[in-house]
Amino acid sequence: IPGRKRDFSPLSWSEYFEAMEDVEVENDNAKDISFTVAPISHGPVLLLLHGGGHSALSWAVFTAVIYNRINCRVVAMDLRAHGDTKVKNSDDLSAETMAKDIGKVVEALYGENPPPIMMIGHSMGGAIAVHTAAANHVPSLLGLCVIDVVEGTAMDALNSMQNFLRSRPKTFKSVENAIEWSVKSGQIRNVESARVSMGGQVKKCEEPLNSPGVSKSISDGIIEEEEEEEEEGESNHKRKKEDDQEVRDGMIETLYTWQIDLSKTEKYWEGWFSGLSALFLSCPVPKLLLLAGVDRLDKDLTIGQMQGKFQMQVLPQCGHAVHEDAPEKVADALASFMVRHKFTEFKEGFLW
Repeated sequence: IPGRKRDFSPLSWSEYFEAMEDVEVENDNAKDISFTVAPISHGPVLLLLHGGGHSALSWAVFTAVIYNRINCRVVAMDLRAHGDTKVKNSDDLSAETMAKDIGKVVEALYGENPPPIMMIGHSMGGAIAVHTAAANHVPSLLGLCVIDVVEGTAMDALNSMQNFLRSRPKTFKSVENAIEWSVKSGQIRNVESARVSMGGQVKKCEEPLNSPGVSKSISDGIIEEEEEEEEEGESNHKRKKEDDQEVRDGMIETLYTWQIDLSKTEKYWEGWFSGLSALFLSCPVPKLLLLAGVDRLDKDLTIGQMQGKFQMQVLPQCGHAVHEDAPEKVADALASFMVRHKFTEFKEGFLW
């Protein structure tokens, strides 16, 4: 419908998850708190690890879908320095430290007898899942699912990563503004998922609006609410008018910025992805690799696939956030993989 406004208002975590817990773990004599959200059910646990800059809420829509397909429990956790996690050393995002975090959270949740766990990770979270599995931090691991991360492609992309991060808006006028940007820029192609997950990617700015370095970047995050049918001239006029009205009646308007400055994590990027393919192939559990589009497999994975060491599925028409863009397709692939390996059963009444 021409001129129809799309709804970019935030959705609450509680529409997708039954419970939200803070899990306290000991870490080098200091207490770290990892934040988890988990619906309660029976069956194996799906332990979900989000990508860089995202949060546990990245998995919200996928959780609702998979929960209706198979018997399972779901635990989506915020990785350190992401989402609502509070840690003493938020600068340490090494693969080794983050992998240890996963093991400690599982232990804190389940003690010495954890249930069977299927670990699923997207992008950075996929790399951390592989490091966690390879170090045997989750002894009850059933299987491993890695979403859209291949060592060769990731290593090639590291050079352009800072340019991508610089190209993003520095600030947003509101969470709705951030949601709208994520959809219109193609970062998240599923509006429902963006509405629940973007709230975990941004936070209120600590600096007031008129601080140096903030006011300059305001217009970066502003996107028109009307659909693209709007006339170009009118659009530009509207944007200027909004900029002029940023400060009204002497009130300082709250801005939102990114929850984590990913550009500062650059020293860890190579450690996340270097040697990842060999590490993935060395994990002794059944493995599933889900890719967006026809991603080039590197040499190790190509040989591994020919030897039948893992199952692979390509999900076309998806962006990098595959599980957000196409939660049903990811849930279908994962459900059939888990049922085939007899990790669980389809829910009664679910028509495959």
